[in-house]
Amino acid sequence: MVKLEEEIKQKSFSNPYHKLIVNILYTGSWMNLLNAKHLKNFGITLPQYNVLRILRGQHNVPASVNLISERMLDKASNVSRILDKLIVKEHVVKKTRSDDRRGVDVKITKKGLKLLAEIDRHKEELEGSFKTLSKAEAGHLNELLDKLRG
Repeated sequence: MVKLEEEIKQKSFSNPYHKLIVNILYTGSWMNLLNAKHLKNFGITLPQYNVLRILRGQHNVPASVNLISERMLDKASNVSRILDKLIVKEHVVKKTRSDDRRGVDVKITKKGLKLLAEIDRHKEELEGSFKTLSKAEAGHLNELLDKLRG
């Protein structure tokens, strides 16, 4: 086990809460890097993957851009730009709503579903990075993170 202090070359923190803040930020960055490397093999980014998973979760019901934005893990994501890139890759389609020309419905394509199925087949590779925790520890950490967010 490598301690945070060793990873970032900092001898101490002012208190446990300060260390927790730095540790969560550092660990989040580490996790994003792992995910980005994993998804690069499939030709998509983490935000694109997030959008595809949101749309798959819609069970073939179109989603609005606002719905996708609300469900994004990274709230600062530019959903319109992400959708444009996924349209070029033929993973999603956008259609102007007939009842509201300002509204747009977004759906995942069969090609997008196929890509997610392929990524799902390789999720063990990514999850292997977290096997340093037991299932019970992972469950407890999930509870603590939920508690932290209130």
